[in-house]
Amino acid sequence: MEFTAKQIAEFVEGRVEGNENATVSDFAKIEEGKEGTLSFLSNPKYTHYIYETKSSIVLINEDVELEKPVEPTLIRVKNAYESVARLLQLYEQMKPKKTGVDTLAFVSPSAKIGKDVYVGPFTYIGDNVEVGDGTRIFPNVTIYEGCKIGKNVTIHAGTVIGADGFGFAPNQEGYAKIPQIGIVIIEDNVEIGANTCIDRSTMGQTIIHKGVKLDNLIQVAHNCEIGENTVMSAQAGLAGSTKIGAWCMVGGQAGFSGHIKVADKTFVGAQCGVIKDTKGNGETLIGSPAMDPKMFFKAKAIYSKLPDMYRQIAAMQREIDEMKKKLSSI
Repeated sequence: MEFTAKQIAEFVEGRVEGNENATVSDFAKIEEGKEGTLSFLSNPKYTHYIYETKSSIVLINEDVELEKPVEPTLIRVKNAYESVARLLQLYEQMKPKKTGVDTLAFVSPSAKIGKDVYVGPFTYIGDNVEVGDGTRIFPNVTIYEGCKIGKNVTIHAGTVIGADGFGFAPNQEGYAKIPQIGIVIIEDNVEIGANTCIDRSTMGQTIIHKGVKLDNLIQVAHNCEIGENTVMSAQAGLAGSTKIGAWCMVGGQAGFSGHIKVADKTFVGAQCGVIKDTKGNGETLIGSPAMDPKMFFKAKAIYSKLPDMYRQIAAMQREIDEMKKKLSSI
C-alpha cells in the first residue's frame, strides 16, 4: 500500500515541509534510502545523510535546523523515533498474521491453547502448559510441562522455557541433583528474544511480569522475578532468586549475583556486574563490580595511572631501603 506525506503527517501529528502528495510504500534507513521509501532522523550523528538520501519522505524532529535545502519531503514531529515506531506498529498490524498450530509442531493433549495463537514448526509444548490468547510462538521453541504463558506474548525461535534450574548439592560422591518442581509464569504482553532460557523454579515460580521485553541469548535462572516493563539487552544473565524491579533497563552482558534485589527504575549499564542489592529508584550503575558512574570514572582515571604509580612507589621503596642501610651503619 502507498501512503502520502499528508496521510502520514495526520497519523503522527506532524507538519509537512515539501510535497504533501509524495508517496511511500516501504521503510528504509536514511543512509540506504531510495525513491518510494520512508526514513527517519533522530540521531544527530546521521544528520549528514539527510542531504544525500534518496528517500521520498523523512521524519525529523521539530527542533532540527538544517544547513541547506534537502530533496525529500520532511515531516516535522516532536519525536521522530517514537513516530517511526508508531508507523512500524501500524505496518506490522496490516500484515496478515499466522494463526494455528503448524503440522510440524508438537502440542501435548493436556496443554491449553488460547484463541488466535500461532505455534511454529518444530515447537514443543509440554503437558499442562497454558498459552493465552493472541500469543505467537516461533519455530523450535520448547516449553516444558506446567508453564503458563499469558496473552499477546511473543516468543522467538529457539527459546527454552521451563528447563531445570541449576540446582545441585555437593556430597562425598560429587553433586546430588536437587529436583526442580516449580514452573515458569510469563505474564501478558511479554516479548522474549531468540535462544533465551528461562529456568523453572526449584519450588514456586520463576516469574516474568507483564510488559517485559527480553533480548536474544538471555539467561534467567530458577526462582528469578523480573518486574513489569523492564527491558533487558542480549547476553544478560541472572543467577538464582534474583529479583529485578519494574521499569528497569539492563544493558548487554550485564550479570547479577543470586539472591539480590534490584530496585524499580534502575539503569544497569552494559557488562555491569551487580553483586548486591541496589539503593533505590532511579539509580544508575556501571562497571564490575557495579558502582555509581562518578565513582567508576574516578577509579578508571586512577587505574590508567597505576603503572606509573607502581614505578614511583618502587623507587620510593628503594630510597627508603637505602636510607635504612645508611642509618643502620651509623
